Amino acid sequence: MTTDATGAGVTEEALASLHATADPRLREVLAGLIGHLHDFVRETRLTQEEWEKAIAFLTATGQTCTDTRQEFILLSDVLGLSMLVETINGDRVPGATESTVLGPFHMTESPVRELGDDIDLVGSAEPCVVSGRVLSADGTPLPGAVLDVWQADDQGFYDVQQPDAQPAGNGRGLFTADAEGRFWFRTCVPAPYPIPTDGPVGDLLRATGRHPYRPAHIHFIAGAEGHTPVTTHIFVAGSDYLDSDAVFAVKHSLVQDFARTDDPPLAAEFGILNPFRHARFDLVLEPNA
Repeated sequence: MTTDATGAGVTEEALASLHATADPRLREVLAGLIGHLHDFVRETRLTQEEWEKAIAFLTATGQTCTDTRQEFILLSDVLGLSMLVETINGDRVPGATESTVLGPFHMTESPVRELGDDIDLVGSAEPCVVSGRVLSADGTPLPGAVLDVWQADDQGFYDVQQPDAQPAGNGRGLFTADAEGRFWFRTCVPAPYPIPTDGPVGDLLRATGRHPYRPAHIHFIAGAEGHTPVTTHIFVAGSDYLDSDAVFAVKHSLVQDFARTDDPPLAAEFGILNPFRHARFDLVLEPNA
């Protein structure tokens, strides 16, 4: 083995070691990863001490992961990597709902619920209704579309963060749209919240002088037969941090008004106290190619 001062020989040998990789896409991805990582080390003149700190950081990130917490997704989010992957894979037909990041809290199965159910199991917040339709890109309703929903409460916490204060499944629901593609459910207006900062990702944010906050939002995964599922958020219009989301996930098309509504007949129809907050929007799916 021969190398020069830049270690080019090491890079060449590492790339050559992939020659027997049977999967061509795996070989392509690993070659790109090795090439960029080696270039990064050369460009930054990474020291041995810095490399050891990086290994310790990644080790701690893995050790922080649990059944209900995914620190690696959180790391990907705050580095903008999650949003970049979404962006370059998110080309959709005009009018289709834009995608955004999954986030680190889709770690537990949403309970099956009926249309109109209340996913705010604590019930101490201002009442809210979320309603709309699931449509194909040409405007055709998609009956039987499935919506997986999860959100933080009005204090900015997910159920998995407060197992002693919130019942399991709080803020979560798996809904099936009706024969006209319609959906509706009761909940509370979620609050902005800080992503978890008690692990390695929090240390990284503090070291770089960044805040950990996300604007208020509700997560959705919507899918229907013959269509490409979309993973997205609905952001609360007027929320703090819309212009500085810690995970770079805000898209203007996903910001929706949670309007204060004084309509006793409509409140009675939804089975909710009047007045209430009401968000109306459609989720538009792209047909499979």
